[in-house]
This record gives sequence, structure tokens and C-alpha cells, in this order.
Amino acid sequence: FKIYIIDEVHMLSKNAFNALLKTLEEPPADVKFIFATTEIHKVPVTVLSRCQRHALRRVPLELLSQHYARIAAEEGIAAEPAAIQLIARAADGSVRDGLSLLDQAIALGGGTVTVAAVQGMLGIADRSLVFDLLETVLKGDAAEALRRMTALYEGGADPLTVLQDLLELAHFLTRLKLLPEAGEDDPALAGARPQALGLAGKLGMPVLARAWQMLLKGIGEVQTAPSALQAAEMVLVRLAYVADLPAPAELLRQLERGGGEPGVAPAPRIAAASAPQSPSRLAHSGDGGGAATASAAAPRLAEPEPAMAARLPQPQSFLEVVELFDKQREAMLRAHLYAHVHLVRFEVGRIEFRPAAGAPRDLPNRLGQLLGEWTGQRWVVSIASEEGQPTLREQAEARDASLRNEASRHPLVRQVLETFPGARIEAVRELAQAEPMALAADTSDDSGEGDEFR
Repeated sequence: FKIYIIDEVHMLSKNAFNALLKTLEEPPADVKFIFATTEIHKVPVTVLSRCQRHALRRVPLELLSQHYARIAAEEGIAAEPAAIQLIARAADGSVRDGLSLLDQAIALGGGTVTVAAVQGMLGIADRSLVFDLLETVLKGDAAEALRRMTALYEGGADPLTVLQDLLELAHFLTRLKLLPEAGEDDPALAGARPQALGLAGKLGMPVLARAWQMLLKGIGEVQTAPSALQAAEMVLVRLAYVADLPAPAELLRQLERGGGEPGVAPAPRIAAASAPQSPSRLAHSGDGGGAATASAAAPRLAEPEPAMAARLPQPQSFLEVVELFDKQREAMLRAHLYAHVHLVRFEVGRIEFRPAAGAPRDLPNRLGQLLGEWTGQRWVVSIASEEGQPTLREQAEARDASLRNEASRHPLVRQVLETFPGARIEAVRELAQAEPMALAADTSDDSGEGDEFR
């Protein structure tokens, strides 16, 4: 066979793909084409339909490590196993990328591949140092976290890579909390599992989730900041100052109770976090000054709003119910009430309706629950078998059609429509009876086509 391999085939132009189509439709018996791409969505469907598609998986980390170690041995290169694992991890499942990194490491090391040389080449930090940095940050010690970051930077670590390592570590710790066996099949994590298990046991899931979100956002800031080091330091400071804050659900419970409980991180710590001392000192400080700061800030945070039931009047019609959902910004439910509800009976505190095909199954429960919360009165919402009234949308459409028909019969409107061929009634608006009828026509197009009449 003649084998034609076209790598990065998605880079071909449209004309080049068209030129291939005839050959792909009727290929010679002794010819095979192999197209390789990482962006399959850029290949035209006409080409894909004439090919067999094979999705190549990423090569496992352990297999890559064995492959690179065997190549180094055959070439007579002394390579540390940990250095080979770092190269395999940086390859991210690509044999070719890993071979390029191995070539660079051999050239930099003068025929030997060491962990220090690979770390310097990739700009990565020792994993144990990254563990220590994350533990320091999540303790709330911002000053020590900055010192550790400076040491990593002076040792050749790239600030962006450090944050990416912290993000990967936060993900690994989260997996450990859910799956204690996570990382057992990863040789690069084998030595880190004991330390990771200990750290995962100390941290709660809300803390890890919050760290993930802040690091993920911080990586984007570092990529666009003028100084990567400064941006990374600011990310660490923010993360340290929120490390010991309560979870959002616990914070809401504390605000509802009007304060914290002994042994539970108090909500006022949010306001006190702007003080020029670290969060850990604020959290564990026993002097009167810290307590005064926290108690003074508490009323601004935890001051309960007046009961909503006292502010919202009882809706006196189903239309007012829909308007209430609109005011409360419940757009999805408001849309269902407007388009998918055939009202059967309405009275204050009770609604019966027949749902249309597009209505969600839990619409009665959600409708009754929210009305009860907003008005302070129990609302009974039930499904009826009667036909009921047309939906509000159907009523509006019927009224709009009636107004359009009425307007089209007006002599002046008929005269305008006849004068401007292609003109149409765009909208009909009801005016006060005392106002004269206002008509306007858009005649910007001399041909009259597409004119709109209001």
C-alpha cells in the first residue's frame, strides 16, 4: 500500500479539502489516507463522512514514564526516575511532546537528567514545597505564604505554574475526601499521598471548593497581569484572608440566628478581615480589641431585613399573581404562568388551573410555596380537570389580533396600506380616549417595500 499521512489536517483550506473529495470517494485499491488532527470540528462534514474515525486516548502516565526510561537507557543516558515522571506528567498524555521535553532535558544536563534540571527547565516547584504553601495559605498565614512564594520564585519556579500546581493539588485533595484510594495508580503521586491524606482530613469540602474557585480565577489574572509574581501574591493574600471564613450555608444560619455559637467561626469575621492583621490572629485573638471590632461590624452584616410578608399585598387576581412573580424576578416561573396555565378558579389563597403541555410538574408546589413566603398567607394551588380559561398569552394574542383587524378596517389605515405597497401594521397601541388617533408611517425606503406602519 501507499500510505499518505496528513498531520494537522484541519489546517487545509476549503479548496484543498474539495480537491481531496474525489479521491476519497473512489480511492485506488493500493492507497490509504491517514488524517491526524486535534480539532476534529474544523474538518468538513463531507470529509468526515468518507473516513473512519478513531479517537486516540491520551497515553497513561505510567506507560509514558516506562517508555521514556527505556529510551534513556538505550541511549546511555543517566536519568533519575523522579525526573522521568516529571517529564511524563508535563507531556499530558502526548508521546511526542514528552520526547521533545526529554531531548531538552538531556541537552541541558549534558547527558544526565536530574530532578533539579527538569524542575528548572519546566519552571515547576518541588511538590512538597507546594503542599507546604497550600497548607500555609489555608491556615490564614498570609505573611508566611508570601515568604514561601518568594523563595519558590527565587528558586526558578514560575508564578503561574505554582498557582496551577496549587489548583491541581486542591483538586487532588477534593478527590481524596471523596475517594480515599485516589492517586494510588499514579506513580508521581505515590510519595505525596501520606501528606495529602493528612491535609485532606483537616480541610472541609467548602474550604477546598472555595480555594478551587479563587485559584481558577487567579490563574486568569496572572496570565494577563503585567507582573505575574505580583498577581500571584495577591491571589495568595486573598485566599489566606478568606481561609477561615465559615461556609456560605453556615453563615446564613448564623445571620438568621443573629450571631454565632461557641466554637463556630463568627460571621463578623468578614468585616474584620480588612484589619491589617492576618485572619488567623483575628480568628484566635482573645483580646478585647479584636472582640470589639467584630461586634461593631456585626450589626451591618447581620441586621435582618423586615419580613417580606409585611411588604407584599395579597394579589387579588391571577394577573396580579403573574405581575408579582415579575416584580420578584422569578422570570422562569413567570413565563410558565403566562404561557402554560389555563385558569379554572381563583380566590385569595386558592388557585385551580389546568397546566398546558409545557408546564413543569412541580409548578403548583413552587407557586404555592413562593406565594406563601411573599404574602405570609397559605396558598392552596391544585390541578383541575376542567378546560379553564385561555392562557394569558393566548388572551393577549387574541386581543392583539382583534386590534389589528379593527385597525386594518379604519379608512385612513387602508389608504396608507394602499399608498405604500408592502407596508404592514407593526403594532397597535391603545391610547386614552381623549387623545386623537396617532398614525405614523416609515417611508425611508422609496420603493415602499418593507415599510412599517404604526
